[in-house]
Amino acid sequence: MLQPPREKGFWAAVLIGWIVLGAAGFEYAKLKSIPIPAALPLLAAFLFAYPFYLVLGFPRLRERLSPALCLPIAIVPYLIAARFDPVALLKLIALALVIAYWFRLPRNAVTDLLFLALYPAVLLGGYLTSIYVPRVPILRGQTIFLGHFTQIILTILALMVVRRVTETGFGFLPTRREWRIGVVHFLLFAAIGLPLALAIHAIAWKQPAPVWSIAGTFLGFLWVASLSEEFLVRGVLQSWLEKWTGSVNAALLIASVVFGLIHITYGGRFPNWRWVLVATFLGWCCGHARNQAGGIRAGVVTHALAVATWRAFFS
Repeated sequence: MLQPPREKGFWAAVLIGWIVLGAAGFEYAKLKSIPIPAALPLLAAFLFAYPFYLVLGFPRLRERLSPALCLPIAIVPYLIAARFDPVALLKLIALALVIAYWFRLPRNAVTDLLFLALYPAVLLGGYLTSIYVPRVPILRGQTIFLGHFTQIILTILALMVVRRVTETGFGFLPTRREWRIGVVHFLLFAAIGLPLALAIHAIAWKQPAPVWSIAGTFLGFLWVASLSEEFLVRGVLQSWLEKWTGSVNAALLIASVVFGLIHITYGGRFPNWRWVLVATFLGWCCGHARNQAGGIRAGVVTHALAVATWRAFFS
């Protein structure tokens, strides 16, 4: 049974998140030798966007959101942290409007799939690269991630608030049962997927990463990257495929293959079939965990553990 988080904990989570993110941002800047004055605008932009991401995990508060919020969610962080360019701003506004009002189109399988395809197309196609230009070169990677983060918020908001996708279990705190199912499926991936990845030279052993880096990677994926990907692929696409095909197993297989194909350009190589194969199996493990748990959070645990393990011990 999926239990929504308690809405009265939202503002406490906002405050705690601001404190933790602020402290982590300063530590990251020192670690990367980024001058604090240069890092402050970027940190402020993330702190602005954070509550809008957090509220997506609070169903009753989420219901009060409007698609019109897509504009300030996209524009304000850009104005705070990126180098201003009127053409780039117009491109960003156009993207935000398309996402916010896409579902004014007739709702059918074609428009639904095209909307989902928009997300990887924008992220992998370089559309945001010309928009989120850093004010100083050292912040290039961090500034583009800000664009990715706001894109995640806009996409999930549109699907939940406008498209009204079935409740998927989107949330930040897996239950004990979801942890157990997620860990079991991670162990399945570790037993088959990791040896497969080594055998086909998709990955190679490296010096283990520091413990703090492993923990940070795991939490970052648990709460952002894996959560958003599992929502889109398993929570939305796989759910739609179940309805369209009438088969849980067919939906699981197709969604897993799609997840694998998203990784076809991984590492700057195209086509990277090795990563497609490994990612497809990981997708199957995450999707099967979702089916067993009845929501995406178990698959999020599997996904985050797999990525943290890979980045900790492999390259």
